Amino acid sequence: MTKLRAMALLLALSLGACMAPAQSGRLDESAVYIIRHLQKAKGDDPALTSEGAANAQRLAAMLAGANITAVYATRTRRAMETGAPLASQIGVAITPYDPRNPDALAAEVAGSKGSVLVVGHSNTVGDLVTRFGGNTAPELTEQDYGTLFMVDEAGNVNEFGVE
Repeated sequence: MTKLRAMALLLALSLGACMAPAQSGRLDESAVYIIRHLQKAKGDDPALTSEGAANAQRLAAMLAGANITAVYATRTRRAMETGAPLASQIGVAITPYDPRNPDALAAEVAGSKGSVLVVGHSNTVGDLVTRFGGNTAPELTEQDYGTLFMVDEAGNVNEFGVE
């Protein structure tokens, strides 16, 4: 086995360990996945850090088999960069949404087929989880990154670690 293939296998195994869910054992193919943007740099409308960009790649790999048909993100650079690897992987453009109008987002998502990913912020993820039918609302702080929330059709909320 070449050195490159061995490194790829090691990376794949490492990613598999990172995909272990906090509460449930599987991804759903007709769910809403919600995540806070990943680790950001400082400043106005910052980009993702190198750690955040690597985690965005992990997120895309993690959701590869989840039948994602659309990616929604706020217009901030960090949110767009969080969703970009998955959007590129599945061949769709990221649909921007206004975090001040979650009803419009919910209506658009309700009309989607398959699963969707929504990238939000620490102060919007909890509301989004319940707005999409989740029976519990997570509370995030400014330091919380890397938790993916899956809301299934029954309103169950499962958490998956991206890091």
